[in-house]
Amino acid sequence: MFKTDLFQEVQPQLPPGYKEASDKELIARAHQRKKQLGKDLFIPGHHYQRDDVIQFADVTGDSLQLAQVSANNQHSSFIVFCGVHFMAETADILTNDGQSVLLPDLRAGCSMADMADKNQTVRAWEKLTAYYGDTIIPLTYVNSSAEIKAFVGNHGGATVTSSNAKEVLKWAFAQKKRILFLPDQHLGRNTAYELGIPLENMVVWNPILDVVEEEIPKDRVQMILWKGHCSVHENFRIEHVNQSREKEPDRKILVHPECSWEVTQAADLAGSTRFIIEQVSQAPAGTKWAIGTEMNLVKRLKKLYPDQSVESLNPEMCPCLTMNRIDLPHFVWTLDEIYNGKLPNVITVDKEISRAAKLAINRMMHV
Repeated sequence: MFKTDLFQEVQPQLPPGYKEASDKELIARAHQRKKQLGKDLFIPGHHYQRDDVIQFADVTGDSLQLAQVSANNQHSSFIVFCGVHFMAETADILTNDGQSVLLPDLRAGCSMADMADKNQTVRAWEKLTAYYGDTIIPLTYVNSSAEIKAFVGNHGGATVTSSNAKEVLKWAFAQKKRILFLPDQHLGRNTAYELGIPLENMVVWNPILDVVEEEIPKDRVQMILWKGHCSVHENFRIEHVNQSREKEPDRKILVHPECSWEVTQAADLAGSTRFIIEQVSQAPAGTKWAIGTEMNLVKRLKKLYPDQSVESLNPEMCPCLTMNRIDLPHFVWTLDEIYNGKLPNVITVDKEISRAAKLAINRMMHV
């Protein structure tokens, strides 16, 4: 069993035969193991996962959706989560004690989730509540560690997804005057602005310096944004939007709300991964898209909808590097280990952390 802190975990050395095997051999082995393990095995795959692995997914979706589907799949003992660490944690929180959640490569983390840890959050909460009093409710994006979800759950807050952030923020503002939004400042800013909160009423909390970066009148502050971001979506910049407009004015720009406020404001459409997929899948033939999200998904949409013109808003983008840690060799090795009676890389969240994190998730569900 492994601790929930990614940096305390050690990825077992992959036997050399897996790296030396051809893709054809690995694919054949994966099909064989899936058949042999049958209903005991369940494979959720995130939309950003690489194609050579996603082909084996029993279901594809966003992080919370996959965790929920895993929890509803009571007959599978082994859940091989093809995503990143915080997603596997959420799956462990929501599944039952008789199920094991495995991550094929423990190095598949998330830079955004790593930008907020428990100690930083405790210090921030102490300073902010000392200054603002009992006027703050914490919210955290599901792209966060189990410990951060637990902190939020213990302090009356909830998790949010990019799909339901607006509804959860409305609920939160009905509870308290101010929101502390972790760990992605861009989703928090974009959602609050969409709800009519002016930028002048938002401040950024710097967890490294333990300070609010802007000096504005205390009474005006409504959103306290954690200084975190997605390393993929922050690479879509306003110059990419301008270049696309100049080159092809008829190409629609569709971006994820983890992009900066400037980019989402300049785009034609902004929404969750599910929203992006729906927009492309429902568009008429001949529609042109410049999409600001992870490259594996953009390439997949390009392949799925050849009657449309799909390209990345940033032509120099690469796939999410940590998501790409889940590759065929590690995936097949995990299936082989399960078949041989071993359980590598089991993600186990402490019971008390799990209980508190589930509070935050359930509050979101009730909203």
